[in-house]
Amino acid sequence: MFRVARKMVLCMLGFVTMAPVFSQSGHLKGNISSNGQPVQGANIVLHPGHKGIRADSLGNFELLFIPAGKSLLKISAIGYQPLEQRILVTSDTLNLSFELSLQSSSLNEVVVTGTLKPVTKLQSAVAVEVYSPQFFRKNPTPSIFESLQNVNGVRPQINCSVCNTGDIHINGLEGPYTMVTIDGMPIVSSLATVYGLFGIPNSLIERIEIVKGPASSLYGSEAVGGLINIITKNPVKAPLISADIMTTNWLEHSADVGLKFRAGKKTYSLLGINYFNYQNTVDKNKDGFTDVTLQHRISVFNKWSWQRAENRLANIAARVFYEDRWGGDMRYTKKFRGTDSIYGESIYTTRLELLGNYQLPLREKLVFSYSYNYHNQNSYYGITPYFGKQHIGFGQLTWDKKIGERHDLLAGAALRYTYYDDNSTATADSAAQTNSPDKILLPGLFVQDEIKLSTAQKLLLGIRYDHHSVHGNILTPRIAYKISIDKNNVIRLNAGTGFRVVNLFTEDHAALTGAREVIIEERLKPERSYNMNLNYTSRVPMLKSFIGIDASVWYTHFTNQIFPDYETDPNKIIYSNLNGYAESKGFSMNVDYNLSSRFKAIVGVTVQNVTRTEKSGGKTIKSSPVLIENWSGTWLLSYTLPIAGLSVDYTGNIYGPMKLPLISEFDPRRAYSPVWSIQNIQFTKKFGKQWEVYAGLKNLLNWTPAKNNPFIIARTNDPFDKKVQYEGNGKVRQTADNPYALTFDPTYVYAPNQGRRGFIGMRFTLSK
Repeated sequence: MFRVARKMVLCMLGFVTMAPVFSQSGHLKGNISSNGQPVQGANIVLHPGHKGIRADSLGNFELLFIPAGKSLLKISAIGYQPLEQRILVTSDTLNLSFELSLQSSSLNEVVVTGTLKPVTKLQSAVAVEVYSPQFFRKNPTPSIFESLQNVNGVRPQINCSVCNTGDIHINGLEGPYTMVTIDGMPIVSSLATVYGLFGIPNSLIERIEIVKGPASSLYGSEAVGGLINIITKNPVKAPLISADIMTTNWLEHSADVGLKFRAGKKTYSLLGINYFNYQNTVDKNKDGFTDVTLQHRISVFNKWSWQRAENRLANIAARVFYEDRWGGDMRYTKKFRGTDSIYGESIYTTRLELLGNYQLPLREKLVFSYSYNYHNQNSYYGITPYFGKQHIGFGQLTWDKKIGERHDLLAGAALRYTYYDDNSTATADSAAQTNSPDKILLPGLFVQDEIKLSTAQKLLLGIRYDHHSVHGNILTPRIAYKISIDKNNVIRLNAGTGFRVVNLFTEDHAALTGAREVIIEERLKPERSYNMNLNYTSRVPMLKSFIGIDASVWYTHFTNQIFPDYETDPNKIIYSNLNGYAESKGFSMNVDYNLSSRFKAIVGVTVQNVTRTEKSGGKTIKSSPVLIENWSGTWLLSYTLPIAGLSVDYTGNIYGPMKLPLISEFDPRRAYSPVWSIQNIQFTKKFGKQWEVYAGLKNLLNWTPAKNNPFIIARTNDPFDKKVQYEGNGKVRQTADNPYALTFDPTYVYAPNQGRRGFIGMRFTLSK
């Protein structure tokens, strides 16, 4: 009895002692998100008291019995900038929301492009650059093509002053050497290289991964100079609604909308719509031609995902794309399409894409991936018609298997079928005087073994075998070595080969303009490349900041490379395999600096030397190709005031001189471009977690290639060459009407022909 009474007294004393504490404490409930999505597993620590907790799968957390008064809350998560905020705790319950910013250079980001399997960037044996949608929002654009202008070593190249088509250069190599995939599937390639990068809904992009250098041992043809993998969002984790609407004072209007919905307990769907409309004819350089092509396009993307037992993959996606674009004489209307009175270049493009992944219900990890795309192009370049159709079907089965503690094996079989037909000489059978579409079957086998040599070292060995129905057997081996000096410093050495089967008329816009005759001197052989890349990645953490460094040196050697010869005859484009070799070598470095959640800077520089060496007439001649810069730089400076919800972003790029394609010895246009730069500024204001408004200026310096040039497009006064006179050898004769001996030529272009313009936009995100 005495013992019971004693316990009751002690309990009462304890309650009395603790009562003041409970009466002077509060609760904190919070949610942590980034870009409208919850941050799972974030660490929350409160000072003083050092109470720590992790956020749940929805980014929610709760701290109980916090002493009243001022406290310092620290939030951190892998891949995000740390956040510190002072809070005032009272006896009430606080409900707060916190927004984390992504670290674009984090070594802990998960990447898949380099090895075809998910692995953190730190552990990947292949150097992969990762860019989030937040990075591209620093300079908002209506297409992926334009967004890539702020990526170091990557340059969107405009190839035509009239229709503004283009391609993507990586490390000085032209667009056809870059493979673009969506979720790892070869969707944007061949005929779609020119137009397929437009209209991919930005609202559906999770991230973009870039591998510089050959990736043919995993991805096959076209992955010679580099690989851009656009990874779409998982419908399970995507926001319910996301929208981005923007307009400019040039009357460019774009809308990007994403919607998520459920169709059952385990079925999720994500719908994305991208719309762009520009119908404003502008001629600021006074040449009588449109400065920017008029465009009207719409793209609808729908992705479905199913939750299966043991987290097995199952998803399918489809995209429908249509675009109507034209450029040319300011007097042009559709009634002049294909006629020789008023010049215009009019292109109707229709695309259908299908892609998906399905993991087989087996104990082994077997994944079947597939894609199909259809491309239909109906176009006129002046009076020259170009009607092209392309079907590409692709299927791939991969087996992912760990063998013991050291070997991580990936093996696969792939089959790619390409059907291509057009109205040009590319598919003409001159002997039978009939049309003969290209039908290419390309089966392949590949195997890759990632060997763990030690806790700090990895060795990757891979080889691929392809059998081309025209060119026969092709082998592409690869080797990679990675050593982790410590958890923040990594060195990677990669070497490998690549190959590419060329289709001139799907890649070279100059062959379609009608301005020159196309001559193919021989049966073209597939191009081969041999590459070596040394990469160093470092992350230097500090008290409230970190510095990230990503530096690479590379060397690529090409054989059988195909260069268009514009100089031998100004009226012809002559194609042949290079009787010699070509080289691309250089150095690039990105420096990423983050200071708390306020200031961020990314500065990149690339120095490169691209040359070709050929034998002609017993001599060895070394030269540089046109439209390749020797050096370039990019930057992003961003400052944020978290409390006010304000941020300012200053982005830009700068390019060194490049050789330009003149068409006669009397051509008065500049033979080399000057140093030029495109710079932009943006101001953003957030209203809560859902709304933000942004505005700014693009091309602050108002730079266009027309500056210090007498003209850009040659002979806009005679685009059908009706008044051009020729010598007996086929060369253009100088006349009073044509003193520079020129023909109509819209291919002299190296920079966007659009000057300074203001923009304003609005974004909305609803996560739940």
